[in-house]
Amino acid sequence: MEKVAVIGSGTMGNGIAHVFAQKGFGVSLIDVSEGALQKGLQTISTNLDRQVKKEQLTPEQKQAALERIIPYTTMADGLQDIVLVVEAATENVDIKLGIFSQLDALCPPGTILTTNTSSISITRVGSVTKRPEKVIGMHFMNPVPVMKLVEVIRGYATSDATAAQVMEIARQLDKTPVEVNDYPGFVANRILMPMINEAIYTLYEGVAGVMEIDTVMKLGMAHPMGPLQLADFIGLDVCLAILRVMHEGLGNPKYAPCPLLVNMVQAGHLGSKAGMGFYHWQKEHKDLHPAPRFRK
Repeated sequence: MEKVAVIGSGTMGNGIAHVFAQKGFGVSLIDVSEGALQKGLQTISTNLDRQVKKEQLTPEQKQAALERIIPYTTMADGLQDIVLVVEAATENVDIKLGIFSQLDALCPPGTILTTNTSSISITRVGSVTKRPEKVIGMHFMNPVPVMKLVEVIRGYATSDATAAQVMEIARQLDKTPVEVNDYPGFVANRILMPMINEAIYTLYEGVAGVMEIDTVMKLGMAHPMGPLQLADFIGLDVCLAILRVMHEGLGNPKYAPCPLLVNMVQAGHLGSKAGMGFYHWQKEHKDLHPAPRFRK
């Protein structure tokens, strides 16, 4: 059984661990907090239960997947016999650079180091290691167990062999990998975030309300979720961080984040995870209403 390590047990990390374990990989799930690890494992169990209920898995397959995941609070302890690492820590460049410096020192030379970053330069991440040819982006979509796409992002020094191996691993997870090059926002967020930002500007400038903007995009453009609801689901702090990376990296004012988005993040209205964003999020997320400040 091949083994991988996942750094971070939050929304993306536990989803990545879930799909690797479900497909037969041994998984070291690593986080600095025991509480975060237990929360992540509980989320994985709940999501596996959902698959059992839909008859996508048997109860025995669910249990086998859970048993393949071993939690660790110390990075060095969870990196034995690992063929690949997926870093899924918070979207902060300094945190990621620190993690990759540690991974480079702790992992055998042959281990591939990947990051689930949604916008940060793979080339920059690889530059803090002695193996930039083995550093690559592996950008899963949320929710990971459901979404098929994985952006495989080649840094400036990433080797052909590394890219080919990661593309094959993604296919083993029953994902569809798409190879892209290392420029701010890659493909998914370079297209998505300006749309979300423009939707926020449309609200900010009083063109239409939250429900109206999302309804136009859902019914007029056949989007399954409106851009403001999607922003809440992604996390407004994450949207802001990605836009800032793109604005700085590309030097184009069209990527400048809307002042309303900046204010909402500063106020702690981060979307569904905070209970308040453009929408007021109830526990079950079933009957959505715009947040009080956006109601007419």
